[in-house]
Amino acid sequence: MITSKIIANGILRAIAILVFTALSFYFLYLIQSVLIYLVVALILTLIGNPILDFFKKKLKFKHTLATIATVSIFIMLIAGFILMFIPLITSQGENLSLLKSAEIERNITQLKTQTFTFLENHNIDTSRMMKEANLASKINLNFIPNFLNSILGTISSFGIGLASVLFITFFFLKDRLMFIIGAKKIIPDTHEEKILNSAHKINHLLSRYFIGLLLQLFIVFILYIIVLFIFDIPNLFIIAFLCAVLNIVPYIGPLIASILAAILTMLSNLGSDFQTIILPTTIYVLIGFWIVQIIDNNLSQPLIFSKSVSSHPLEIFLVILIAGFLSGILGMIIAVPLYTILKVIGKEFFPENKVIQLFTKNI
Repeated sequence: MITSKIIANGILRAIAILVFTALSFYFLYLIQSVLIYLVVALILTLIGNPILDFFKKKLKFKHTLATIATVSIFIMLIAGFILMFIPLITSQGENLSLLKSAEIERNITQLKTQTFTFLENHNIDTSRMMKEANLASKINLNFIPNFLNSILGTISSFGIGLASVLFITFFFLKDRLMFIIGAKKIIPDTHEEKILNSAHKINHLLSRYFIGLLLQLFIVFILYIIVLFIFDIPNLFIIAFLCAVLNIVPYIGPLIASILAAILTMLSNLGSDFQTIILPTTIYVLIGFWIVQIIDNNLSQPLIFSKSVSSHPLEIFLVILIAGFLSGILGMIIAVPLYTILKVIGKEFFPENKVIQLFTKNI
């Protein structure tokens, strides 16, 4: 028989669960930076595992020494990227300072004037277009100082984040066996083999995926450099690197990269004749970038990603597309790793399911 005491206890228990859940989410929100450090460190660990194994098996390094060597490679790569940006920061420092925001505005206004002059010479009434669109009231260049201040704030916290990530990565690599032993003690005996097999396969496939991602970005980076070098665009390494990094975001990233390349190409040729130099050079650079994207989308990306996670290229495309509709850009970025994890878990725990068999036959 259900009494008022049982009902009261049930209500109190439900309230306690809701409060605990809310506090847990709030706590995770407060430590979101730490969670980001852990995720980035985990990705570096997945990338570093094959390097660590190479040092141990091929070069006969001790485990700790191999770990130090692996983390040192990460540090050298990061330092190389930072040093690559120093010339750009040095050469553009005055223009990007808060005191020079008016000069940036003048440059943008000059570029706008040249663009409008070109359009009017081809019988396009830009004044009417501007009046109808009412763009003058919508464009506010006062965002530049705020944007630059946010960049400075990001740079100031970057050092702490980088040191934290590398520190966590070192111990993830060094003590991975200890983590496995600890996990065995926590995991129920009935599911221990399946969970450990899943973890091993996920580690293997995601390591291949992130290494494949780096390889794909490197190929795009080199191709972008070639395009920018052909048309003698200044700071080509920086522009190529930024545009290559944007490729992490599938489909949308390359579009943003093309727009960024077009703007930087126009600004780098500022002062030249718009019709004979600025416009043709920008169009040629965009055509070059689109050719790179055709090569990447139809050759390097499907081959690298499909082989690294043992999935069909069409399968990868559809997964990214669906994730984009459901969760936007973030969903597109994490779609392939998450899908790979779900496939591995499905194969281990539901091997008899016909649908899972169809999608996991290559794992």
